[in-house]
Amino acid sequence: MKFIHIADVHLGAKPDRGFSWSEQRGKDIWDSFTHIAEICESEGTDLLLIAGDLFHKQPLLRELKEAAYTLGRLSRTQVVLIAGNHDYISERSPYTSFSWPDNVHMLADRDMDSIYLENINTEIYGFSYHAREIKEPLYDKITPGCAERINILLAHGGTADNIPIDKNALLRSDFDYIALGHIHKPEYLAERMAYCGSLEPMDKNETGERGYIKGEIIKEEEKSRLHSEFIPHARCQYKRIAMAVHPGMTNGEIRDSIRETMKSQGENHIYQFSLTGKRARDMVFDIEGFLSLGNILEAADNTLPDYDFTALKEENEDNIIGLYIKAIEEGEFSREFGEKALYYGMEALLEAKNYK
Repeated sequence: MKFIHIADVHLGAKPDRGFSWSEQRGKDIWDSFTHIAEICESEGTDLLLIAGDLFHKQPLLRELKEAAYTLGRLSRTQVVLIAGNHDYISERSPYTSFSWPDNVHMLADRDMDSIYLENINTEIYGFSYHAREIKEPLYDKITPGCAERINILLAHGGTADNIPIDKNALLRSDFDYIALGHIHKPEYLAERMAYCGSLEPMDKNETGERGYIKGEIIKEEEKSRLHSEFIPHARCQYKRIAMAVHPGMTNGEIRDSIRETMKSQGENHIYQFSLTGKRARDMVFDIEGFLSLGNILEAADNTLPDYDFTALKEENEDNIIGLYIKAIEEGEFSREFGEKALYYGMEALLEAKNYK
């Protein structure tokens, strides 16, 4: 039985609101979901698992119809999904009365339920959120009912506010695969238990690759063999770039370096640049100009001024500047603390004396 495991798609989200690329990111999320359906069709996938938060919030009816159309076109793939904490089922949710295509099965109850798909001898267990938060560990005592079937648990949670998960308890449950959602970073907790992560990154803290898990389960009597792997799929990544600066560097040179970095790593990605190293004491960085060069979310100045502390100490040996440098150099500080204390203290002292 061949499967694809996705979660935390967040259809309807528009990351980085207020930035020029936000609208496109919203479209990318829908396109990425559609592409998963295309992969299922082209690869003859038997089962698509959606482990919660297909939508960013409780979906509008028109959004449900769009998603259902995409999934309903699958000629071979069966789809099983649950609602997560973002798209939980409220009393007025369109989920409550929505009719999915015949190949799409939503485990919509608040209590544990299952569906058996006879053609692939697979039973999928799970339940949907009916509240924004669920703090009880509801997965700890779940066990499959029939060992001759391929048994899969579809689960959303793993944090204190959203169904705490006991990894060891789940591993003892004898499921052939446990498809997790809620944590956006892909991670295998064990060979047969994994977070696939979000299909696309949602904000600047979600650096690294995002995608889905593809797998195959072969059942032989009551034993099974599983092979699965994470597949990168996201249309863009958030990238944090530390850019080294030297004292002779100009704003023009930095702009060219930023452009070259974005060109080589991909102009479709979203960047956070951090300027590091030493800058000339009179240097003023054109931060606003850097932000206008493309998909740049942040540009931060983390450089230090280029001081000659030996010369400053000699020139100011009889005043507070020289005494301060001497005290820091002779103090029992860590290297990192001592360096920061020297630079930040010197900024304040020189500013006070109009040395800067």
